[in-house]
Amino acid sequence: MATNTKKRIALTGGAAVAEALKQIEPDVMAVYPITPQTTIIETFAKFKADGEVATEVIEVESEHSAISACVGSSAAGARTVTATSSQGLALMNEILYIASGMRLPILMAVSARALSAPLNIHGDHSDVMGARDAGWIQIFSENAQEIYDNTIIGMKLAEKTKLPVMAIMDGFNTSHSVENLEILTKEQVQKFVGEYVPEKSLLDINNPVSFGPVALQNSYFEFKVQQEEAMEKVSKSYLEVTKEFEKLSGRKKNFFEAYKTEDAKEVIVLAGSTAGTAKDVVDALRKEGKKVGLLKISLFRPFPRAEILKALKSATRIAVMERAVSSGTYPPMYSDIVAGLYQTGEKKKIQSIIYSLGGRDIFAKDIKGIFEDMIKDNINKEIKYIGV
Repeated sequence: MATNTKKRIALTGGAAVAEALKQIEPDVMAVYPITPQTTIIETFAKFKADGEVATEVIEVESEHSAISACVGSSAAGARTVTATSSQGLALMNEILYIASGMRLPILMAVSARALSAPLNIHGDHSDVMGARDAGWIQIFSENAQEIYDNTIIGMKLAEKTKLPVMAIMDGFNTSHSVENLEILTKEQVQKFVGEYVPEKSLLDINNPVSFGPVALQNSYFEFKVQQEEAMEKVSKSYLEVTKEFEKLSGRKKNFFEAYKTEDAKEVIVLAGSTAGTAKDVVDALRKEGKKVGLLKISLFRPFPRAEILKALKSATRIAVMERAVSSGTYPPMYSDIVAGLYQTGEKKKIQSIIYSLGGRDIFAKDIKGIFEDMIKDNINKEIKYIGV
């Protein structure tokens, strides 16, 4: 049963992350500011200055240093978090692989933003899609409520799976938009995440271990296979953690939200804040008798391919909307879904839609147009750019 202890409050997405982190009260936060993530660490720094948390906040000279400090902190056995965006995540790239390869349960909040050049501080998914194969669990959020929830879920999931987690929200659309959300009490959150007891720690002198040693041809392969085997088990752990969170909060979570897809012939697949507008369009077209639906991806890495294909079973035409490109090839989510369909032998018409790069607005009429093109079987290009 969900608890009756609920507090409704208006927060931006960035402040919602900071609130969740305050309630978790990690041992260490190592950070460097970057728009549009800065609101997270500004808010959390105020909590620290006001004595509301005992977290050790480490201010470093770059994002590379921030994630490096997190690796050291986590390896030493501390519950560790960070936050970043855009070029900051790109600068962390070298150490992302080290964190996941060393099986360190670091939580990173990401305000997803465009990558330079040209310089753009607004939202898209270029940064997080660039890190999709770095061995981190990736969870997307539609709004402030979801990023609050996913920050808490992400901390527990990281420590349960011994893999790092990115809790992702759209830069500005979510990070700077004020919305009503329900928050838990600090006591509830701390009971949910539990006391962190690392399995291995550099500071445990009675049980000495090495993190990140040299591994040559006779052992490196085994490390990577074990890492992948751990990632394959994440889906099960994710469902267990989200089920426990649902009992606490009353909010149901899954790999994705299947919105009116049961009998849908035309389905849009996407992740992030655009889902809210897309749901309105689905509702409007349903009133006109059109069998359309939306599949909003939450867990992107590991990619729940079998479950997604099952949710798309009734669809004959699919449009995969993404706020990122894979230069010279097909976009990430489109590629994952097409690969899954090929493996099953299912034949569906599927189109890649690139939209809202650099924060360009996407309107209800644009999404309606995508549905109408699918209904008319007007799928002429494998990749279509909306808004240019």
